[in-house]
Amino acid sequence: MDTPPVPFSTLIRTASHEQHTEAETSTFMSDMLGGRLGVEAYARYTEQLWFVYRALEEGTAALADDPVAGPFLQPELERTAELERDLAHLRGEGWQERATALPATEVYAGRVRECVRTWPGGFVAHHYTRYLGDLSGGQIIRGTAEKTWGFARKGDGVRFYVFEGIGNPAAFKRGYRELLDALPVDELEKHRVVEECKRAFALNTSLFRELGQEFPLSAA
Repeated sequence: MDTPPVPFSTLIRTASHEQHTEAETSTFMSDMLGGRLGVEAYARYTEQLWFVYRALEEGTAALADDPVAGPFLQPELERTAELERDLAHLRGEGWQERATALPATEVYAGRVRECVRTWPGGFVAHHYTRYLGDLSGGQIIRGTAEKTWGFARKGDGVRFYVFEGIGNPAAFKRGYRELLDALPVDELEKHRVVEECKRAFALNTSLFRELGQEFPLSAA
């Protein structure tokens, strides 16, 4: 009896597990989630996300009718406006003029823009890596931020992690995985998408490394 093929959503998750774990367990993220860093580290991290999500969300209108990328363009996922609201709260008026991207962020955002422009499958890899992470592990960051720095529950400062348009995250993630499983590409392209997913996690890890260098734990 033939073994049924592994669903692509399972394949992409298991194939990128090592890179995902490395990103999640970076020193910076561990220190931040452990409440060992000040609110400025959180604000700086949020600022870097703003550069990445602008790259991910600007210019996607051209992908709306693309058979590969189009189905993933769901407005309830978009985060740029929420990030801007959080940063106004964290950094105050004129924060956009003061915002600077770390070198790793520039590389990450540049790669995302390139995929948006030239490769729908690559866009899906970055889309999956970011938004499914926000709906899952991102909720741990929100809870930690509320507790550690006193933000109002689901309020300004953590709105990035609050998906107002998604009433049932578990059902939404199920539907998202079904979209992945139905991705209209051949096996070679699926392999390329998996490799880009690994690359996305590696880009995240590089970003965390640079944030860790900017915010080392005090020796005191």
